[in-house]
Amino acid sequence: MEIQEHSDLVARVESLGKSYGTASNSVAALRDVTIGIRRGEFTAIMGPSGSGKSTLMHIMAGLDSVTTGRVWLGDTEITSLADDALTTLRRRRVGFVFQSFNLVPTLDIEGNIVLPFELDGRRPSAAEREWIDQLVESLGLGARLRHRPHELSGGQQQRVAIARALATRPDLVFADEPTGNLDSRTSREVLALLATASREYGQSIAMVTHDPIAASYADRILFLADGVVVRDLGKSTAEEISGLMLGMERAA
Repeated sequence: MEIQEHSDLVARVESLGKSYGTASNSVAALRDVTIGIRRGEFTAIMGPSGSGKSTLMHIMAGLDSVTTGRVWLGDTEITSLADDALTTLRRRRVGFVFQSFNLVPTLDIEGNIVLPFELDGRRPSAAEREWIDQLVESLGLGARLRHRPHELSGGQQQRVAIARALATRPDLVFADEPTGNLDSRTSREVLALLATASREYGQSIAMVTHDPIAASYADRILFLADGVVVRDLGKSTAEEISGLMLGMERAA
């Protein structure tokens, strides 16, 4: 699949392959994938279980290694970066939102939001503090800053995770099934927040999901099947996405 001018891409992979197992008993999770995530867009990565969508996200985020091919975050090739350099790069340039929230239970909400700065051995600058305050207000967390995660609802905890992911203004936020543990109303609120972060703050977001409703909030939808990108769609309705997924499953 062709990708566009690299300056428009916040992350990209070229001729990417990923296999697990031994040479005699190898399973290909990704096969010759070339794709880019466009800057400032909300991209959904979809596919049935085992399609390779989570593997693709983990490799683009520097959480997993490649078998073949190359990976870039912005202009930085991360394919062969040493572990300590990769850890620093993830901490400074990538945000994560997980299905299970992954908040630190012993920290209060403010402590969780500023955790990326603490891990980087520094405090937020005045401009960064202003940005965090804006996030806290827009996400409705102002009255919760001294609470612990267990005192919040699932939806509130995911708002904290989104604030933490956006706090450092990362190049790219990866969201892995971010609504998987939420009810449908709360899921819609969280998805609307991610879409707003992309539209109003120019945040680049790549979301792995199997849910057509979640994918309908994205600007672009990449479909994977058997380790290959098979479709690249613009904004689509949940019904259109469901129909396409059904067709893919029938063809499998």
